[in-house]
Amino acid sequence: MMESTFGVLDAVTFVVFALLIAVAVILVVSLGQLPGQLARKWGHPQAAAINVASWLGLATGGLLWPLALIWAFLVPAAADPARRSSSEETRQ
Repeated sequence: MMESTFGVLDAVTFVVFALLIAVAVILVVSLGQLPGQLARKWGHPQAAAINVASWLGLATGGLLWPLALIWAFLVPAAADPARRSSSEETRQ
């Protein structure tokens, strides 16, 4: 008959594994909301769509997430001319 024991090292292993999972979840959530937060902060007219694209991008394995991040940095051609010129000056 096999004897099952749960030692101190087993408990430490579970704690380390739980911490790694928690850090991974925090990282995924932070990256998922980054493009949407940037777009809202800068007053992007399509901020809601950028937010959705970033979360869908993470859900699809990161395919759309870089596009959402780039989209958050782009100023639409139909945007306010004052905002467009000021954003071009700050990026140069």
